Amino acid sequence: MGVVSSLFLGAAGCGGDDGKDGLPKDYKVVAGTQLCGGNAISADAAKSLKVITGASRFEASSKDSTVAEAAASLALATPTLALDSGDICRVFTPIGSTAHFNLRVTWSVAKDAPKGPSSPKFSVLKMGEETLAGTEKAYVFFACRSDKLIGTLGEAHIVIGVERGGMPRDPQDNVEALKHAYATVAHSYSLAMAKELRCEKNGGLPAKPVLDPA
Repeated sequence: MGVVSSLFLGAAGCGGDDGKDGLPKDYKVVAGTQLCGGNAISADAAKSLKVITGASRFEASSKDSTVAEAAASLALATPTLALDSGDICRVFTPIGSTAHFNLRVTWSVAKDAPKGPSSPKFSVLKMGEETLAGTEKAYVFFACRSDKLIGTLGEAHIVIGVERGGMPRDPQDNVEALKHAYATVAHSYSLAMAKELRCEKNGGLPAKPVLDPA
């Protein structure tokens, strides 16, 4: 699946001068529902973040790491052979956590509708054009028609990805729980993006994540 390899790395998180405790002066820890602009993570997705990371509190996102900022960039994108893509935000467990964990959330504009998973490690779910759920990543594909889409002449095939950063790990006996959790988080970001772009019928995405296999 070409779109997976085309997603760019980006930087998010907090910055600023160090305080007396060695942390940046503007360092904050927030609930999952407050990440990435405050309208990207639903209550269900916040619970899923805990399944994925083991944490319920996270580093506050940087001010420009929001769905609104990403949607503004996506609206100008053009689906070429190289594909246009970018970051929405990063999710980090707090400094001092037992296990450091980070997730990378990305958007991409694909040339065509998806043609199925490239790996048997993905489960195909009934959301949008297609949803691929794995134990360390998930991708939601949806079609968007909107007057806000400039570079795509009003219509685009959009992909929202949520990927674990760092080395892969064996999920052992919680494969289905992790797949459902990643799919739930990816759905939350996708729905927020569809609403921000004013996609017709929210890009065909359900109001709640659907975790049934296709």
